[in-house]
Amino acid sequence: MRSRRTAAVAVLLLGPLALAGCTSGGKGGGGASGSPGTVSRGTNPLQNPDGTKPGLAPVTSDTDRQAGRDLIAKVKTADPGPKTGYDRDQFGPPWTDSVDGVPMGRNNCGTRDDVLARDGKDVEHKDGSACVVTGMTIWDPYTGKTVRWNKQQASKIQIDHVMPLSYDWQQGAAQWDKGKRVQIANDPLNLIPADGSQNASKGDSGPATWLPANTEVRCSYAIRWAQVSLKYQLPVTPADKKTMLSLCGG
Repeated sequence: MRSRRTAAVAVLLLGPLALAGCTSGGKGGGGASGSPGTVSRGTNPLQNPDGTKPGLAPVTSDTDRQAGRDLIAKVKTADPGPKTGYDRDQFGPPWTDSVDGVPMGRNNCGTRDDVLARDGKDVEHKDGSACVVTGMTIWDPYTGKTVRWNKQQASKIQIDHVMPLSYDWQQGAAQWDKGKRVQIANDPLNLIPADGSQNASKGDSGPATWLPANTEVRCSYAIRWAQVSLKYQLPVTPADKKTMLSLCGG
């Protein structure tokens, strides 16, 4: 079910991109491009610094790889602190809309549905709802495969926190106030819908110990890590930074 309200929000979020041919009814844009039936391979992270555009496209040019290395070079490093006291509840209720200071917060739709609609094409909603996503087609950057997803197979596509919350906790979020932790847990910059088995295998790993199976997006993945790290002033481990640089040719 598509709604006028949903389409209007997509235009507001994506501007010219939405007007240029995105056909999804999902709020935040569907990420569609090209001929009908084509699913977008997402957006170059360098062109998506706030995470409101769809997906995570491969970074392929030497210029963009250099820009990625320059960005990653700004990331600070620190050894991880203890995981003592970490609990998912420290970052607020999962996918809460009650979050200030991040795109899509307080728009009357939960974060999970916002992000699914942002990245999906031919998005379907629950009858009577402009928010609850029940079906879509999506290109999964972590495997490089196009997936037809529906809510009856909810675990097939999961929402990955690019910088895992327990990693955040150990790198400094343990000292934050609750409001800032809720922000990073629901910030679209830190969220990528991806294959469920990939998300499960990642756990709370950094880039030095886990990377997406799709090698084409590994530089993009490193850039997104850097974007989240810099936005929230969270350091990464020295090993993770070294790996991030190498992924973009450094």
